[in-house]
Amino acid sequence: MKIEKDEAKILSGVRLGKTMGSPITILVPNHSTDFFNKVVTVPRPGHADLAGALKYGQKDVRNILERASARETAARVAIGAICQKFLSEFKIKVTGSVNHIGGETDKNKWKAMIDQARRSGDTLGGVFEVIVSNCPPGLGSHTQWDRRLDGSLSQALMSIQAVKGVEIGLGFVQTELLGSQVHDEIIYNKGKFSRKTNHAGGIEGGMTNGEPIIIRAAMKPISTLTKPLKSVDLRTKRAVNAFVERSDVTAVEAAAVVGEAAVAFEIGRALIEKFGGDSLAEIKNNYFSYQKRLRMI
Repeated sequence: MKIEKDEAKILSGVRLGKTMGSPITILVPNHSTDFFNKVVTVPRPGHADLAGALKYGQKDVRNILERASARETAARVAIGAICQKFLSEFKIKVTGSVNHIGGETDKNKWKAMIDQARRSGDTLGGVFEVIVSNCPPGLGSHTQWDRRLDGSLSQALMSIQAVKGVEIGLGFVQTELLGSQVHDEIIYNKGKFSRKTNHAGGIEGGMTNGEPIIIRAAMKPISTLTKPLKSVDLRTKRAVNAFVERSDVTAVEAAAVVGEAAVAFEIGRALIEKFGGDSLAEIKNNYFSYQKRLRMI
């Protein structure tokens, strides 16, 4: 929630504004602990509560919901900031934005929709988009299933709490079109290969093709409702209303920031995998040598 006052503190791995090569440790204290001792025995529909309680043999779902909480993403955003800094050395930029909330694309209407959902005790989902610009061709690989960049990007976004679907480029719309309407024609101009369109979303055959990477994630409405749905008490087995935990009405905007971080991490990983090196200078040398080779093809 926006009442959180998170502050990040770097404990190791950085000296005088530069990384040292040792692991970077970032501490983000969680000050919201007043509810931690409250026992919860009624799982919420749509959350990890029941499945986690059954899996780990818990009667108090507090032990599940705290670990499943999206507060975990604060760590990802902190690391994502470092990844963004690394990528900026190669002029690669990762940006996230909200496409729609509750199916509405008009931003001027979002506040009214959220206020109405709050009054109704309900929540809203939506779709956010992440774009990676100036990414070189050839990150990822077609040779092994687990080295395909679209696979790792999709997994990274699907691992964000409440995300239920991911698409790249045209995504699911492609299933309704002809191949001639989908595939991006290749052109060569001024010593560079490119595409007339970018329906593929910057990835073909599990690899970047030089066009901007465009990836979207669908986020379901938040599971905690102030007007709760029906559930069952784990102790008594009686039907009751699900318990109410403090919660936002929607978190699509926040998820877009988390999405940026998740994507930045995967692009950074793929960049290091391809260009390697023991220092930033060495990686950049390999990177620019590759760029020079591409211009000579």
